[in-house]
Amino acid sequence: MSETPDAPRWEYFVTPLLLHNEAQILNNWGQQGWELVQIIEGPAGGNVAYLKRKA
Repeated sequence: MSETPDAPRWEYFVTPLLLHNEAQILNNWGQQGWELVQIIEGPAGGNVAYLKRKA
């Protein structure tokens, strides 16, 4: 598979979400240009957020 010059490049970030503070955590990352992709339960319990932004 070859990349085209117009294809966006992404960087990804994974962070745990504290149960009492999810909105503030996500808003802080959003202000830095990160977009939420998914929230899942982490392997050790608790929620984990997957985020992306253009590189």
